[in-house]
Amino acid sequence: MSNHHAHPCCGISTNLEDYFLTRRQFLNRVGLGLGALSLATLLDPMDLIAAPGPTPNLNPLAPRPPPFAGKAKSVIHIFAQGAPSQVDTWDPKPALTRMNGKTIGGDGVAMGSPFAFKPMGRSGIEVSELFSNIGQHVDDMAVIRSMYTDIPAHEVATVFMNTGSLRITKPSLGSWVVYGLGTENQNLPGFISLRTGGLPPGGAANYGSSFLPGVYQGSSINTQAPSVQQMIQNIRNQYLGKGEQRRQIDFVHQLDELQARNLQRDAALETRLQSYETAFRMQTEATDAFDIMKETPEVRIAYGNTAQGKQLLIARRLVERGVRFVQVWHDGWDHHQDLEERITKKAGEIDQPLAALMTDLKQRGLLDSTLVVWGGEFGRKATKDKNGYDTPGRDHNARAFTTWMAGGGIKGGVVHGATDEFGQEAIQDKVHVHDLHATILHCLGFDHTKLTYRFNGRDSRLTDVAGNIVQPVLA
Repeated sequence: MSNHHAHPCCGISTNLEDYFLTRRQFLNRVGLGLGALSLATLLDPMDLIAAPGPTPNLNPLAPRPPPFAGKAKSVIHIFAQGAPSQVDTWDPKPALTRMNGKTIGGDGVAMGSPFAFKPMGRSGIEVSELFSNIGQHVDDMAVIRSMYTDIPAHEVATVFMNTGSLRITKPSLGSWVVYGLGTENQNLPGFISLRTGGLPPGGAANYGSSFLPGVYQGSSINTQAPSVQQMIQNIRNQYLGKGEQRRQIDFVHQLDELQARNLQRDAALETRLQSYETAFRMQTEATDAFDIMKETPEVRIAYGNTAQGKQLLIARRLVERGVRFVQVWHDGWDHHQDLEERITKKAGEIDQPLAALMTDLKQRGLLDSTLVVWGGEFGRKATKDKNGYDTPGRDHNARAFTTWMAGGGIKGGVVHGATDEFGQEAIQDKVHVHDLHATILHCLGFDHTKLTYRFNGRDSRLTDVAGNIVQPVLA
């Protein structure tokens, strides 16, 4: 039944909803209209032209070119949550080994790494024996040994690494990327977060869109589930065909538009509607993208029959299909005790699969357009954990940790920055989390100071009011 009616006297067509206007709505519209007329007389006409960005009323996920030619088109972020020890993985410290068991600088008892480092690749970058497979790709990497962050607390630092915000909930890195670039595949989310268990510290804020429209939020997938249907619950409707599903979603959109015209848009409802749209489109595409059994046995063997192997193989399949940002969660790096045993196990989970991913991307011609990032939320101390365990570990350290980048836009075979002789603090060419984010956006073709969204009366951005591009790591 149509909501449009003609007036019996004059024949003018009206909408049914035009009759439902509260006194508050009437005063609001009149007041805003008069205010807008007054404002228009004060502003330069050019100020009334909308700023560049996704065009209103068009598909917000449509692929868009960046402001300048970025070498990366997609990102795979392997997040080693829990804070890996830099002095046991990517930052060799022979002086620390020599001081093992002695007090250093009043910070505690030195704990030399139990792992040997050796030069790898043509570049000769020293890599821990923990990463004998990943280290074979060191000539494609820029190893940043001078990372630092603000607070050495897991939940705060984890959300900070993903959103650039310590206190206020803000959009995640992946959401900003999809907001800026859209995505190449309209039948899959532009941003997918792959995990192997429960929610990470900080929960959904790590992949949320906050004040950005809900269409840019990440879709969290538990890859530990045994089937695609269980990974993406309710991916198929057992009771309704696609035609009826489409009709229902369109009806809810109509209700949303009616509310938006008469009142205002409801951000929570908008987010839910976008989730429905994405789920509807995913019904066919997702069952294919997440099904690693469609890969050859040789490829599956290369990645390994493990949780991380499955994650990283799915990540490659997703970027191959045009997903813009894939985050792979590899948690469990919080080693306050039993460091030697536990970090060996944890590194062993990722060493073969991540090496296989690098090889696979290169063989398929995807590495040049895919930015690969590995790292945690902060680092560890060079001293024994003060809890006095018989088999000690290392405590938290916000002043030094290592991240490496490879692929699109990155100069391979380089080391950037340095820590002190014991690996306690970044002292040369320091790189803050905001700097890392600025560099990632640059690889994708963005000036991080100009990728903004108007919120609460100011132009907000991922890097807030900070961030410098780490130029030496760029190709």
